[in-house]
Amino acid sequence: MPPTLPNLLLKSAVILSLFIPHAAMADPVTESIENALKFGQKDAKYGQVKFNLRYRYEHDDTKRPTKKVGNASTVRLRLGYLSPEFHGFQAYAEYEMNQDIGVNTYNSLRNGHGGFEVIADPQEHELNQLWVSYKGIPDTEIKIGRQRIKLDNDRFIGNVGWRQMEQTFDSVLITNKSLPNTTVKAGYISQAQTILSTVDPMQTPFVNISYKLEDIGTLTGYGYWMDINSATGGPYNLNASNQTFGVSFMGKPTIAKDIKAVYRLEYAYQKDYGDNPSQYETDYYHVMGGISAFDITAKIGFEQLDGAGAGTTFDTPLATGHAFNGWSDQFLATPSDGLRDVYASLGAKIKGVKLLAVYHEFTDDTGQLDYGNEWNFLVKKKFAKHYSVLAKYAYFDGNNGRFDAQNFWLEAGMSF
Repeated sequence: MPPTLPNLLLKSAVILSLFIPHAAMADPVTESIENALKFGQKDAKYGQVKFNLRYRYEHDDTKRPTKKVGNASTVRLRLGYLSPEFHGFQAYAEYEMNQDIGVNTYNSLRNGHGGFEVIADPQEHELNQLWVSYKGIPDTEIKIGRQRIKLDNDRFIGNVGWRQMEQTFDSVLITNKSLPNTTVKAGYISQAQTILSTVDPMQTPFVNISYKLEDIGTLTGYGYWMDINSATGGPYNLNASNQTFGVSFMGKPTIAKDIKAVYRLEYAYQKDYGDNPSQYETDYYHVMGGISAFDITAKIGFEQLDGAGAGTTFDTPLATGHAFNGWSDQFLATPSDGLRDVYASLGAKIKGVKLLAVYHEFTDDTGQLDYGNEWNFLVKKKFAKHYSVLAKYAYFDGNNGRFDAQNFWLEAGMSF
């Protein structure tokens, strides 16, 4: 890495933090940047440069007596080029790096700081995406190469976009919309480039078919066959191999002027697959209902991942796990006795500011063993399409041998 790069990123983060509050008033500047990244052509006939810069401070105070409090101050940069379409073909290449600035008293799982709490944002750089797509077949896109894949709500396959280094996949993805109201996504993943900037080989074919019922919701059926055969030191291992079949029905239909219902119903069945040395069968349930009115949304629900002992739990190794079961990330791996998460959330948008509060109660899959509860709070503001600031807090009150934890984040970003 060039020795001047850390200084450059530090200066960029400082400029970013000063610039974002005024971004809404800087339309001419924003338009100039947009035009420059499209080489002065509004139709991007020469392609366009993609640019993303995100600063984050993260604090992890888990009450483990053997670990010190974790503090991370990092800047993440993504820089890419998207080509123009040519006879149905298009290509994209993207570089990604994450750099410590100042505070780095944390365990990134790659920096050797094992005495501190884990904040999984290693100081690394990588080729994040490199793909070619083809749209010459009606209602169809074929994309080949290292790419971002997000299916449904990211519960089974996602990019883990919360972390500084995202998860991408060396894969083939075919998207077809030739049938009315129907989207078919099918593909094959040969390896995952993880949030630790490591690579885990696998053989993972998948299919996801959704059908939109107008004014009601979307019905989705899926099958994922994850044969993970890596022992590279990445976050996945042989015990994570599984085959999963499921169905979901979710929607946000209008019930009156400015009032909408919100719901999700989902069930999945999972068993061992491929090189997994264990034999098991488990189930997954997710039920949520709520109402949205006048920019205020209230939800209640429960999500359950069954367990049948160590190595025989319902697992989602390629998921965006941070989006589920509390932001303190206590349950990225399913406990051996399973997990039941009963939750309620209240969100609002006031003068463009997003506010969100979420409460979780965690038990085993029978509801008898109390793991603890968690409060989550978020404030986020976007400016002029490209800029955002965020503050986020999580408090986990653990029971039955689980440690209390507090997590806090401050973040500022720009994306073109």
